[in-house]
Formats: sequence, C-alpha cells, structure tokens
Amino acid sequence: MFTVIVETHFWASHRLAMPDGWREAPHQHNWAVTAEVSSGELNKMGLVMDFQRLKATLDEIVGELDSTAIEKIDYFQDNCSSAENIAKYIYEKLEPKLPKGVKLESVIVGEERGCSAKFSSDG
Repeated sequence: MFTVIVETHFWASHRLAMPDGWREAPHQHNWAVTAEVSSGELNKMGLVMDFQRLKATLDEIVGELDSTAIEKIDYFQDNCSSAENIAKYIYEKLEPKLPKGVKLESVIVGEERGCSAKFSSDG
C-alpha cells in the first residue's frame, strides 16, 4: 500500500457547548489539517496522486472554514464544532473529490501542538 500525506492550515474560532449547558468562551486556533490517501497501485506517472492536486483540494475545503466562527457554518449549527467533528466534516467533503482508486484513509485536525483528533471510515 502506498500512502500520500498533505497538511494545510486555517485560522478560525469556535465555542464548544457542553451537554450540561456550559459554554466555552469563543476562542481561536490556527488549525492544522492532515489528509492521508492511499492506493495499492501507482498511476501511470508512478504516483498515488499528485501532492499539489490533493493539497489544492484540501485547501479549497478548509477555505470555507478559514477566518470564520465555525458555528456559523450550517453543518456546525447542528453539530458541535469539536476537532473530532471538524475532521469528519472535512473527510466527508474530501472523499468524493478523490480520483478513482484512491482511498481517503483519514483526516487529522489539530487545535494546537499535541492536541488533535482523527476521523477515518474504518469502524
């Protein structure tokens, strides 16, 4: 199995609401987003897929989140703006945009160094 990994960043605020009604103060992060894609075979150029194409696609998706209050995005009005849900949101947007034969393994979203969440479709 061959794997390609790209990383990008975006700046946005969020505010977690806890089940007991307590809400965090709004705060910002320089979010790091890592996407891992794989394939059992390389294409005619000897690639899983082009790094630049993968990064551009990922940048397009996270561009929707950049410089926003994440809760203002429709998806996050019904889903907590946790790193876990942001990873799932990006995963679900990225997966259908990949070339045939390329599998999205995971999306990892980091709020700060040492604090990240990973979403993959593996149960």
